[in-house]
Amino acid sequence: PPGEVVGYKVRFQDRLSKEASVKLMTDGILLAETQGDPQLSAYDTLIVDEAHERSLNIDFLLGYLREILPRRPDLKVIVTSATIDAQRFADHFRSAKGPAPVIMVSGRMFPVEQRYRPFEESREYDLNSAIADGVDELWRDVHNSGDILVFLPGEREIRETHLALSRRKYRATEVLPLYARLSAKDQDRVFHPDRGRRIVLATNVAETSLTVPRIRYVIDPGLARVKRYSPRQKMDRLQIEPISQASANQRKGRCGRISSGICYRLYSEDDFNQRPEFTDPEIRRASLAGVILRMLHLRLGALEKFPFIDMPDPRAINDGWQSLVELGAIDGRRQSAGVGEAHVAEFDLSEQW
Repeated sequence: PPGEVVGYKVRFQDRLSKEASVKLMTDGILLAETQGDPQLSAYDTLIVDEAHERSLNIDFLLGYLREILPRRPDLKVIVTSATIDAQRFADHFRSAKGPAPVIMVSGRMFPVEQRYRPFEESREYDLNSAIADGVDELWRDVHNSGDILVFLPGEREIRETHLALSRRKYRATEVLPLYARLSAKDQDRVFHPDRGRRIVLATNVAETSLTVPRIRYVIDPGLARVKRYSPRQKMDRLQIEPISQASANQRKGRCGRISSGICYRLYSEDDFNQRPEFTDPEIRRASLAGVILRMLHLRLGALEKFPFIDMPDPRAINDGWQSLVELGAIDGRRQSAGVGEAHVAEFDLSEQW
């Protein structure tokens, strides 16, 4: 039964016996445990998966592990990902013996044909038109059987594309949306395909976090909705931005898992080559108030000296301090105000405004 040998812990549920050997949890749960167990003495091995996502929690956790490893020489840390700058992570965990070892494990992939289909958006021809043309071209060939996965920036774009493709009335074809706010019942339809063809419209959650079955073709507009914090406006903004080369390659890999596939990129090859190699880490585009407060609570010293893989912008650091002063969490000397410190450190301060 779950919990005896392999258990898990989520926000409102803990299925783990004292005899269990493996514990599954999110990075946020592990960070919360550092407040009661700063040395993470309950563990002898930690596996940090999907490190390429470079969320605020993951970057803080990797820096925290770098800090405690000299005091926990028995602790083994394994960082896994399909698309990360391996050498940079190896240097981050450098010891007296040199950089951390890098082990490359090649997965089985079928060949994927790459097709670039850039288009100029106008009043008469928009993204939905380009996607529909891609679907038409793929299914025009009677030998092209299989489902299509279309990546879109967010829920609104998925709804608009769903409406546009449904109007074309493809024969024996389902058009299925997939996004976070969708009901569990509707999400399950994506993972239990019937005999007909399918067009699945998904956000970038389908890049790595989950695998949509029976996908042979991908249509990638090369866009994603990204949250960025503005120190000047004191608020987060969700804006549509071009994805990195690593994300584009992750999307391409979705259609080479069960057989050879085809990936349509709705932008030019020159555009792809000019994009950054990796996704901008969240620590360079988020409010740092919560990170600073947690570091004060754990007595980790100044944020400016903390071993982040990528150091945040100095303006973002100053804004984080100022936000904590305004909230009354610290005083003017950048020391903890003391009142309810442990409880305040547990709060998510990203929603303060």
